[in-house]
Amino acid sequence: MEMASMIKLDGMLMIGSAGANVGKTELACALIKKFSRTANITGIKVTTIKAKDGQCPRGGIGCGVCSSLDGDFSITEETDSNSHKDTARLLAAGAKRVFWLRVLKKNLKEGLTALLDIIGPEAISICESNSLRQVVEPGLFLMFKGRNSKTWKSSARNVKQYADIIVVSVQGDHTGSPLRFDFDLEQIKLSGKKWTLQEKATAIIMAGGDSSRMGVDKSMLQIKDRPLIKHICDQLRGTFEKILISTDDVEKYAFLGCDCIPDKMPGQGPLMGIASALEASDNELNFIVACDIPHIDIRFVRKMLTEAQAADMVIPTTGNGKHEPLFAIYNKSALKCINKVLSSGRRKISDAFALCNVKYINLGAKQLTNLNTMEEYEEFRKKTKWCELSHSTSRLQT
Repeated sequence: MEMASMIKLDGMLMIGSAGANVGKTELACALIKKFSRTANITGIKVTTIKAKDGQCPRGGIGCGVCSSLDGDFSITEETDSNSHKDTARLLAAGAKRVFWLRVLKKNLKEGLTALLDIIGPEAISICESNSLRQVVEPGLFLMFKGRNSKTWKSSARNVKQYADIIVVSVQGDHTGSPLRFDFDLEQIKLSGKKWTLQEKATAIIMAGGDSSRMGVDKSMLQIKDRPLIKHICDQLRGTFEKILISTDDVEKYAFLGCDCIPDKMPGQGPLMGIASALEASDNELNFIVACDIPHIDIRFVRKMLTEAQAADMVIPTTGNGKHEPLFAIYNKSALKCINKVLSSGRRKISDAFALCNVKYINLGAKQLTNLNTMEEYEEFRKKTKWCELSHSTSRLQT
């Protein structure tokens, strides 16, 4: 779980790397060239220094960057786009402004806060750093490694778990071919002032329940001054090519701007809703989520999507035999098995497991929050307000 004290910057795309000279700056330049046509991009390079003792953190003879640091951090703006420095390359690629932050590791948050005072917390930025991920929750975090890389430097190992995707570089050959990536840059989107990584998949929100335990329609409960189902939609937008709502009440959810898919046969339970939505989906991979799960761990969802490449379903478990079929990945290949279960008169989602190739994935320490009762709803609201206050306070800490 992310620490509440982290600084949340949706407008920052952070790029880390497994080691040196793998093409991290080339990727940053490619992204700046792409997005600077429509947005003012700030380029940021961070050099984290363990201690001002004259020793190079990368090994070997020091270049003087560490020993010359005066104070706990230093911020320099690049103005020359013609040199061979990484910061100059970012400027030449089209960044509006470029900054180099040199900072002691123990003062990362202090150095970043000072930089945000210059560029503003809402700035759209592309930042090269591993260590900064320990104090910042960016909109998107890419890790970069060479195709033949066998080891990860310590700063990369410390944050590897937070990567939204690990991009592999294919170095140019002796013919002078340019650096290439095993990744389509078109997957990266800038929605307003938030970076997202779009998966070739559909998100399906199940909104066909009767909310009997809650006593009121839980999909319309207010979270952050918006209905719960919109709160869920907003977390999924940009990450999925399309969002579908599984519901028989099409007019009720028209305000979401998503296609609503009624059950082919009403009153048959959530398995029928899943089957109907899968049939309507344009993608092979589909993320099914209940409308009472307010927090979507996108990184965990991406992990499930990866596992689904070789499975009909990816179903999370809590380690005690409990399954979470309404926070799971369903491949369209599972539709035949699901329809077979339905045609036999059975309605349990778990009845389809035996007929499908199911990959079970342990949630581990992650906790999946379901809002089934009014008490759970009120508890979540209190927790959400506390987290918002903690994020706000963290921006002011130095």
